[in-house]
Amino acid sequence: MARNEYIPFLSEIKEVRQQTNIESTFRMAFKGAVKPGQFFEVSIPKYGEAPISVSGIGPDYVDLTIRSVGRVTNEIFNRHQGDPLFLRGPYGNGFDVEKYLGKELIIVAGGTGMAPVKGVVDYFMAHLEKLKGFTLIAGFKSPANMLFKKELKNWQTKGNVLLTVDQADETYEGHLGLVTDFIPKLAIQAVTDVQVIVVGPPMMMHFTVQEFLKRQVREDHIWISQERKMCCGIGKCGHCKIDNVYICLEGPVFNYQKGKHLID
Repeated sequence: MARNEYIPFLSEIKEVRQQTNIESTFRMAFKGAVKPGQFFEVSIPKYGEAPISVSGIGPDYVDLTIRSVGRVTNEIFNRHQGDPLFLRGPYGNGFDVEKYLGKELIIVAGGTGMAPVKGVVDYFMAHLEKLKGFTLIAGFKSPANMLFKKELKNWQTKGNVLLTVDQADETYEGHLGLVTDFIPKLAIQAVTDVQVIVVGPPMMMHFTVQEFLKRQVREDHIWISQERKMCCGIGKCGHCKIDNVYICLEGPVFNYQKGKHLID
């Protein structure tokens, strides 16, 4: 008997960690194969469901970093440790860490784009010996909008991590400026060995990729995440379709050679 792909499974909230005033990370019980950059459909009966990117992976859990911005996500924020949530997934094409082994990896993340790449950062921060070099540029609107502050502080003690904000306050002592401001200054070891991941708002990704192209990084060495409003997660509803491509099936992670043609 064929399995109904629309039927979710029940999961338990193992932990809730507040990130900002409107964002929190929900650690959900889960055992199974999952990649950074994939997503789950999170649902609550009578309220609906929402696609949420994986922001952390463990042996018996996945982290889902959620922004409270609508009917479903607002209701999720009324749930606490020990409460149930329904999940479907994981769905989509994620980041394959194997593609970056032995290379110089540069990750540029803007705002909530930090969530889908966090699993890649987590992996290589624990295995820096598998890379020729590693750089993370993480940009946020302001210190109050920063995600994963504890992790960022820890990563800065281990690898080359540049944290920047668009607007600073009196408590902030780091870099000020857009992520694109720092790409021309990067000390790239060998452009032929560079692999780049860029995730963030569409305009941020566009101009960030352009800066890397100016540095002679090849298009097929650049990876982006084309996250859009995805409803079913299995290529049936068509909400995420661009031309003949279903983002929820072939993406959301794309090589830039293909991703650059996916224009809404």
